[in-house]
Formats: sequence, C-alpha cells, structure tokens
Amino acid sequence: MTVQPHPSLQPYADAWTHSIEAISELVLPLAEGEWNRATPCPGWSVRDVVSHIIGIECEQLGDPRPIHTVARDLRHVVDEFSRYMEVQVDVRRHHTAPEMTSELEYTIIRRSRQLRNEKRDPDTMVRGPLGDQVTLEHALRLRAFDVWIHEQDLRAALGAPGNWDSPGAFVARDLLLAGLPKVVAKLAGAPANSAVVIDVHGPVEFMRTVRVDAQGRGTVDGTPSLGPAVTLTMDWETYVRLAAGRVRAGAASVADRVKVEGDAELADAILAHFAVTP
Repeated sequence: MTVQPHPSLQPYADAWTHSIEAISELVLPLAEGEWNRATPCPGWSVRDVVSHIIGIECEQLGDPRPIHTVARDLRHVVDEFSRYMEVQVDVRRHHTAPEMTSELEYTIIRRSRQLRNEKRDPDTMVRGPLGDQVTLEHALRLRAFDVWIHEQDLRAALGAPGNWDSPGAFVARDLLLAGLPKVVAKLAGAPANSAVVIDVHGPVEFMRTVRVDAQGRGTVDGTPSLGPAVTLTMDWETYVRLAAGRVRAGAASVADRVKVEGDAELADAILAHFAVTP
C-alpha cells in the first residue's frame, strides 16, 4: 500500500508502513498459543503488544477510548501512564487469534487511508498518545518509533530477528538520542564542562558526544571529544534494548556487550538511567 502525506511527514509514514506491515506478516500465521508468548516489553505478551498497537492507532483515527477498568493487581501497571496504556490492551486480553489479526488488518487499512489522504499542515495540533496536544508531525514520528520498537519486541518473542536497519530504526535512533542529554547531565549527574561519548556499531552505526556545559545543561552532537569523561561502546541492538527499557544494564545478557572506558562510577550512573522511554 502506498502512503503519501505531506512531504515532511513522508519519512515517518514510510517507517510506520514498513514496520506495521512487518508486524502483520509476523503475527498472521501464529497459532493460538503463540499469542501468549512473553515479549521483552514488561508484562506484555504478543497479544498484548498487538492490542496496544491496534488501540493507539484507533485513537489516532479518532475512535473513542474503551470504557474499561483495569485490575489493580497487574504488577507491570505501576503508574497512571502504564494504567492509561493498559486499557486498550486489557480489553483485548481474551480475543482469539482470528479476532486479533482481523482487527489489526482492518486498522492498518483505515490508518493507511487516513495517512494517504492527509492534507493537514504538519504543525497542526492533534491528540497525542496520552490525550495531550502535539503536532501532527510529532504524533506520526512517535507512531513510527513505537511500531518499530514493538516490532522488535515481537521478533524477540517469536525468534524472528530482522529489520534492525529498516526505516523505523533511524526514526528510533533520533528519538532515543534526543533523550541522552537528560540521562547524562541530569539523571546521572555528569560534572559541568565534561563530555560523554556513545559509540554504537552494527546495522545502525553512529558516534555521539553529550556535552555538559558550565551550568550543567546537556547537549548532544556528532563531533568527537578529545578527552571524554566516559566512552560507552556497544552494538545497536544493545543500545536499543537499554534505551527502550527492555533490559537493565546489570543483566547478564548485556554485561559483555557494553565496553566502558573512563570514569566507571559515572558510567554506571549513566547506564542505570539509560532508558528514555516511559
């Protein structure tokens, strides 16, 4: 299907289309039991991740949110954000495989048509994922990011790796990198006038420097630092899983995949706060 919105929205529409069609291909042949497989997304099964995607896309279409009360004993529901997000998941928790795939396909058709016919300016204010007002461009950027991250959740659960360098990966890279200054300067408390280098290799490669100025404010850029306080080197998959909160830095699965040079205490603080997604 071809999606052709405003030119500045096109990269996000393309990334969204690529990932959501990949998700559809992944789940269409699944047997009933496979929908219950756990994913790296805390507390969510394959069914839950797909339910979340369907629900948020329906909200972007303007559909009303379900009137539904989420049980208080779900361990992964820890705050109002996660409770809000759980509603669209919980209402579909007992849906069958055919019900899930049918609703997903219908939602993809509706959303693709909406994007194809989108005539609004990218700066138009629209409803965001929490009911807040964001620009149309930002909303679509977030959807491209979200479906790619959840595509990777599903791939991990189903043992079907792939698309680490698809269009959504580059949208995810930029959004995750935007959170680095807060991680380094505020949450990890890097000292004033210091620099931290993040060196990532693999399907998506980049090197970024987070600089903390005299006032303790952080910025990120692509120029190298001659004397960084810390250099963290890791592969792209590890970076994504850490930054998206799918794994903790102390986990055995990532311990040997992150190379630390420089101030070990600061490096530990950065890695402890590396997750930038809610």
